[in-house]
Amino acid sequence: MKITCSRQQLNDAVLNVQRAVSSKSSVPALEGILIKTQENEITLCGYDLELGMTTKIEASVEEKGSVILSARLFGDIVRRLPADMVSVSVDPKNITTIKSGPAEFSIVGIPAEEYPELPTITGETSIKIAHNVLKSMIRQTIFAVAESDAKPVHTGTLFELGKNKIRLISVDGYRLALREETAKCEEEITFVVPGKTLSEVLKLLEDDDTELEILIGRRHILFQIGSYCVISRLLEGEFLDYKAAIPASSTSEVIVSTRSFINSVERVSLLITDRLKSPVRCQFEDNEIRVSCSTAIGRANDQLDANITGSNVEMGFNNRYLLDALRNTEGDEVKIQLNGALSPMKVLPREGDAFLFLVLPVRLKNEN
Repeated sequence: MKITCSRQQLNDAVLNVQRAVSSKSSVPALEGILIKTQENEITLCGYDLELGMTTKIEASVEEKGSVILSARLFGDIVRRLPADMVSVSVDPKNITTIKSGPAEFSIVGIPAEEYPELPTITGETSIKIAHNVLKSMIRQTIFAVAESDAKPVHTGTLFELGKNKIRLISVDGYRLALREETAKCEEEITFVVPGKTLSEVLKLLEDDDTELEILIGRRHILFQIGSYCVISRLLEGEFLDYKAAIPASSTSEVIVSTRSFINSVERVSLLITDRLKSPVRCQFEDNEIRVSCSTAIGRANDQLDANITGSNVEMGFNNRYLLDALRNTEGDEVKIQLNGALSPMKVLPREGDAFLFLVLPVRLKNEN
């Protein structure tokens, strides 16, 4: 194999594909990037048996071939090469020579035959959605994905596709995030995509309204994002009946400036550390939210104006969960619905129902 390509293009491709490579594996090939030649381009592939990523970049191909190179070492080399162009050649024993300007490296490759095959998607359903819409949907729901795998299906996000609607739902036992948009899809289908996959997809999505295609198979999903192709297994299991978790009614409604509420909670949270945990106490009454917190190192109080209708209520929250919900609202003002001190807080957009976040309260001790 002998190829020449742009160092910048190769570096960008390796940086992205590297994220799908296994950091530690009993199969050495899985710690590498597979490089294959095609007509006037090369394909780079990373795969850890759960998540796979491939991309193509332009290259001048003098001799066809393929090789697996250590992702970490190859990435480090390409990043530090001095010239704009790089040439890679592989001899019959897989010794790979990388040249750029005066710099030259010779590293040991692995035969391409040792690389596992990426899964193929069968019986697929296809949907198209704009980059910026999917980016916003993932960003507004991924924060509520469960981190521990007590129930593995909750380490992913539930996708619900209906008649020209797409809905994403994440839950972790303490909070829920739901986001809905219109999308081109004909049939009704539900599936759960791992949070790790979605965080990688998020990094590849652009901020424009060009469309990407998603193919959903029985066990796998494929995202076609520009020159990148991300394939992942789907999670199996019974996802939480989230509709039953959403309170049907509310006794109080609050309209508040998102930024003011975030600033207030951040201020009183200065007393909370990993060792000194304490709930943030919120009192909703008289068109005011009084926010307070006390730990072993002191006490903090703050207050902000809000438009409150309905009954007064005092609640406690985990500061991180409350801040995550507020920071992901993407609006200047937010509508909060409450149904007593022990029912989850509902966070909604001021107008419409594009998203819905639930934050479970923390039981407060009486301060006497």
